[in-house]
Amino acid sequence: MTTHPGQPDPEQIRQLRRPDRRRERIRRQVHQARHGRQIVPTWLMAAILGLILAGWLYLIITK
Repeated sequence: MTTHPGQPDPEQIRQLRRPDRRRERIRRQVHQARHGRQIVPTWLMAAILGLILAGWLYLIITK
């Protein structure tokens, strides 16, 4: 493929667009995370994890 003098080749154009595509993808992911449907609240997951860890520590200490 030939290009005219002073005109960027397609590879350079692709390189310039890559950061913009990445930024847009990250923006979409953040938006989905903020407005997505959460089935289990974060505080409940943290409480369950705390109970599991507490039970595990109890078993280690009592044995």
